[in-house]
Amino acid sequence: MKNGLLIINCIFLVIGTCGGPLLTRLYYTNGGKRIWFMSFLSTAGFPVILIPLLFSFLHRRNRTETTENAKKEGIILMETPLFIASIVIGLLTGLDNYLYAYGLAYLPVSTSSLIIGTQLAFNALFAFLMVKQKFTPFSINAVVLLTVGIGILALHSDGDKPAHESRKEYVIGFLMTVVAAVLYAFILPLVELTYKKARQEITFTLVLEMQLVMCIAGSVFCLVGMIIDGDFKVIAREAREFKIGGSMFYYSLIVITGIIWQGFFLGAIGIVFCASSLASGVLISVLLPVTEVLAVVCFREKFQAEKGVALLLSLWGFVSYFYGEFKSGKKVLEKAQPPETELPLTLPVSDSAV
Repeated sequence: MKNGLLIINCIFLVIGTCGGPLLTRLYYTNGGKRIWFMSFLSTAGFPVILIPLLFSFLHRRNRTETTENAKKEGIILMETPLFIASIVIGLLTGLDNYLYAYGLAYLPVSTSSLIIGTQLAFNALFAFLMVKQKFTPFSINAVVLLTVGIGILALHSDGDKPAHESRKEYVIGFLMTVVAAVLYAFILPLVELTYKKARQEITFTLVLEMQLVMCIAGSVFCLVGMIIDGDFKVIAREAREFKIGGSMFYYSLIVITGIIWQGFFLGAIGIVFCASSLASGVLISVLLPVTEVLAVVCFREKFQAEKGVALLLSLWGFVSYFYGEFKSGKKVLEKAQPPETELPLTLPVSDSAV
């Protein structure tokens, strides 16, 4: 079952990692300018999580009804310590969303992706310090390959500056994205640490509840920013003046963007639950060059030879990491099990003993 959940979360992560930045950049390149609004959309799709949570609740209720003397479970499984931890992580996520949305407003998707890719090195460091992540030669090889690939991409990042933007805007966007990468590299191991330190058993239903609380907290954080920045006063006008499709396309883009980003966050913390924070970071880094290729196709961004080399290195790192995980899992399965304890033979009871 856990392998099935891992595959499903990987699919969510692929869709979110590749689709989220492209849709956000599409908003910016066609007249959208509300950074707080875009950061709000990153977590505002949380109502979709209520659907699987409803099915989970109905399944638990049917199970308790068919089991005699079963302890009835409430609608919410999360206990107070886990609830508080989820709020803290959610607020950090809201801040990270703002930093990333700010950077993407002034950087091409390809440049933003290569900066975000540097989070893998920080992710590995935080995972080692916070959750005592064990490294194998294959996982070390994957981190090195992916980091080198991102470094190669950075060689010609200067040529990607949009012509209509100032050098100051580009530099600030660059720095904001760097901070966003480091912060999210800290958030993933923090989620894994929360799983390990929780006083209750972590199930996927509990993961969904955590995701819901985190996204609500992150959305509230960004909502306050929207109110202060006056976003609600200009959204209707921005929709009317949107360059492609008008208001109908604008609002459709907003809804789809929120849902796609929700897939990213659910996939990221779901993989932390099924595997580890390092596995989640590796998958995100593997998908970044794919996002760059899509950005070249959709927005006609430049695709230098360095991006092709980085793509190959990323695929190599992906194969290396998961081959190492496969070998480790195979060793565990092949490990000799301790012999079963044999019960002592019982002698037949004689008639004289009765």
